[in-house]
Amino acid sequence: MPIYEYHCLDCRRRSTLLIRTREEAEQPACSFCGSTRVQRIMSRFAAVKSEESRLESLSDPSRWSGVDENDPAGVARFVKRMGSELGEDLSREEIDQMADEAAHEAESGSGADEDAL
Repeated sequence: MPIYEYHCLDCRRRSTLLIRTREEAEQPACSFCGSTRVQRIMSRFAAVKSEESRLESLSDPSRWSGVDENDPAGVARFVKRMGSELGEDLSREEIDQMADEAAHEAESGSGADEDAL
């Protein structure tokens, strides 16, 4: 059973599909929006790394250079790089959502911390 990757022409996301039958191969659909307007793309090469080696590479201080916590775009790029290193394929929307949630938690958490003091 082959695994193929497709690029959706509607939502512009990449889907990885396990093709079990001939019918699935003839009518692939985007796993995010369900569109059948997809193009098969070349799959990325994956090298297996241990969790320890991935975390070790993330702890390297040189990986943090150029990250300005006051620049949301720079933080988003770093988070995307970090997610890629950990094997997560994050979209811009997912990164934005996580950043918004973290900002909201920081705002609500800072008030709770001040009340505790």
